[in-house]
Amino acid sequence: MAKTAPPKISVSPQNKNHRDSSIKSRNAFFFGKPYPKSTLFSSHLHSSYTTLSISSSVIEAEEYKISDCNRKICEFCEVGNLRKAIELLHMSPKIKIESSTYCSVLQLCADTNSLQDGKQVHSIICSNGVSIDGVLGTKLVFMYVSCGDIREGRLIFDKIANRKVFLWNLMLTGYAWIGDFEESVHIFRKMLDLGVEVNSHTFSSILKCFAALGSRKEGEWAHGYLLKLGYGSHNIVVNSLISFYFNIRKVESARKLFDELSDRDIISWNSMVSGYVANDLPEEGLLVFKELLYLGVNLDLSTVISVLAACVNCDNVLLGRAVHALAIKACFDRRITFANTLLDMYSKCGDLHDAILVFEKMGERSVVSWTSLIAGYAREGLSEGAIRLFQKMKSEGVRPDIFTISTILHACACNGSLEDGKDVHNYIKGNDIQSNLFVCNSLMDMVFKNGHPNEALGLFVAMLQELKPDGRTIACILPACASLAALDRGREIHGFILRNDCFSDQHVANALVDLYVKCGALALARLLFDMILTKDLISWTVMIAGYGMHGFGKEAIAAFNEMRQAGIEPDEVSFISILYACSHSGLLNEGWILFNIMQHECSIAPKLEHYACIVDLLARTGKLSMAYQFIKSMPIEPDATIWGALLCGCRIHHDVKLAEKVAEHVFELEPENTGYYVLLANIYSEAEKWEEVKKLRERIGGRGLKKNPGCSWIEVKGKVHIFVSGDGSHLQSQKIKSLLNELRSKMKEEGYFPKMEYSLINADDLEKEMTLCGHSEKLAMAFGILNLPPGKTIRVTKNLRVCGDCHEMAKFMSKITRREIVMRDSNRFHHFKDGTCSCRGFW
Repeated sequence: MAKTAPPKISVSPQNKNHRDSSIKSRNAFFFGKPYPKSTLFSSHLHSSYTTLSISSSVIEAEEYKISDCNRKICEFCEVGNLRKAIELLHMSPKIKIESSTYCSVLQLCADTNSLQDGKQVHSIICSNGVSIDGVLGTKLVFMYVSCGDIREGRLIFDKIANRKVFLWNLMLTGYAWIGDFEESVHIFRKMLDLGVEVNSHTFSSILKCFAALGSRKEGEWAHGYLLKLGYGSHNIVVNSLISFYFNIRKVESARKLFDELSDRDIISWNSMVSGYVANDLPEEGLLVFKELLYLGVNLDLSTVISVLAACVNCDNVLLGRAVHALAIKACFDRRITFANTLLDMYSKCGDLHDAILVFEKMGERSVVSWTSLIAGYAREGLSEGAIRLFQKMKSEGVRPDIFTISTILHACACNGSLEDGKDVHNYIKGNDIQSNLFVCNSLMDMVFKNGHPNEALGLFVAMLQELKPDGRTIACILPACASLAALDRGREIHGFILRNDCFSDQHVANALVDLYVKCGALALARLLFDMILTKDLISWTVMIAGYGMHGFGKEAIAAFNEMRQAGIEPDEVSFISILYACSHSGLLNEGWILFNIMQHECSIAPKLEHYACIVDLLARTGKLSMAYQFIKSMPIEPDATIWGALLCGCRIHHDVKLAEKVAEHVFELEPENTGYYVLLANIYSEAEKWEEVKKLRERIGGRGLKKNPGCSWIEVKGKVHIFVSGDGSHLQSQKIKSLLNELRSKMKEEGYFPKMEYSLINADDLEKEMTLCGHSEKLAMAFGILNLPPGKTIRVTKNLRVCGDCHEMAKFMSKITRREIVMRDSNRFHHFKDGTCSCRGFW
């Protein structure tokens, strides 16, 4: 048998393949035949051979361990096992991990939004003394930005020496993600200053920032610059340009870019549809959608959502149903985002039944789903259903968000359900969301619309301790001040508006004008109105209504004509305001002309409110028979308001016979409204038909009805003082009574005698006079004279119509005290000065 030759052993330190040589060494060590002991140098050779083999094995094993560890970590990352990958990093902190391995783990942290794990990896990198630069530095920045910690990402970004355009784009986009568009623009400018070569992704991102900031000039400059660099045909850039131009409302520029774009993708089409919808051109958006379908472009979820929004704005529920069918074929109906949008579309288009069906078929319901349906119920006036749904939502463990809270508060406001509103308020306090500005605004709005303006002001004052009001807050609270005629508080808020430059907000400006109108400061209201740069229909309507309330009918008509000359066409509400103004100024011919303009020039069909204004106009000017025939000829059934307007005319012109005839219609339509019984009682009282007054009182008592007590209030030094007819509980009651007696004596000396018929009692003159002295508006006026500085206008508000005796007394009080008295009753304003009233008897 032939001898086996001893293996050749390579021990050169220059060997390039350590793994191969070590394998050869292992083969020799375990399987090779040993040299004979007699061989020269055999012992030394054997010793040397063994040492070298062991040393080589240790080195190879160590390197194999490193390679194996890197491989295993990367394998864990590939299958998404972040926990195991980080465990391996922790187990061998001193092993030299490759940079690419760290990058793999950081990528997985970013993909899973695991900021804490990412920070652990960052800590290991630092403790192992690994240089953070180049690819690893970029990946670290990417991880932090993706996980929402842009501050830490920025710290690393600033330390990296050679930053590539990708890294700049990453930071620019990162700040845009969190809404800090100004910082994105700052980074873009720094890129340009440092000569960084920008690319299509840079332009795509920065154009979105310019759009969000409304930076027209900067965006148009960027457009010119990108054309210069040759990016004008890049799909991603043009799509961003289209969105930018839609954002700054340059619709034609956006359309031109789209038409010139040869390489359109679905994002291009979606940008056009959503852009048109955002610019109140939903019909144009739907035409683009039809073109998309005709060309066979594959739509995506964003397309469907944008088209459904267009259907809402067009109130086109039929097309919405067709899109619903398309979405089912494309399997979008399984996506909760689509289901929520569809539910919202049916709800806003008034198809609550289909909205409920969509809701019931949803496998998964988010807070958005519940909120959309709650809003649908509220929109249809089914506030009780909305409240029940809100309760069910909570019982199923779905936590309401601020939009849900705002929606349900709106439902409570529409329903007049203050108790349910209080329950929601308790939930707000219990879940510590009362410091949210959006919630506070909705809460104040709800309280005010439920007839509690004082409480709304209280909430506003409390809110100021924690939050800074925004434009919506101001627009919510100003009507509360207007309702209370709280001029001093309104002026304080006006100061806040000026200090915080809120007057540019259209809603705030309109609400402020309305405040001064309703506080009797008409000249100041007009001054502010003239300062509004872009007046909308609401601005004009507020001013027209203001003139009407104060008895300046001709000025109201002039403002109405000026509005039309400015290119703003009146709506139903505007015509109610101008017809009301004609009525309260006795402008019969002008009222008829405007009524015809409404129907024939503006194609607006009259509603009950318009007919009521015409009846009121005819009745006030003494055309009672004409008013009665007008009611009879109406194409729609008259309501109590229309018959009530004629009843008021009967009182003014003392027509008892017609009043009795009209009153029966009123009592049949609104048997619980005590105001009409009182009005007829006044008519009987003026005619001294005390037996009829008695019968009316018995009729009211028999039905269990109670007359609303007369209530007046006046603001002095920022505090509202309330007076109720016949109430002597006020701290200054004796002073007020003494002053009124003194004033009445002076009035009698000048030939004034009380109008006893307004006492509504059949008693002697002294008793009647005492009753009249207790009327709430007299108490409030006297309080104002006692407590306001000389020369300051006295402003009183009453919840009911001012009585004839109080009206006469106010005229004398203004003359004797040389004070201007502004009284706002439930009908209109009365400006008393030097013994005359601005109403000229039309009240």
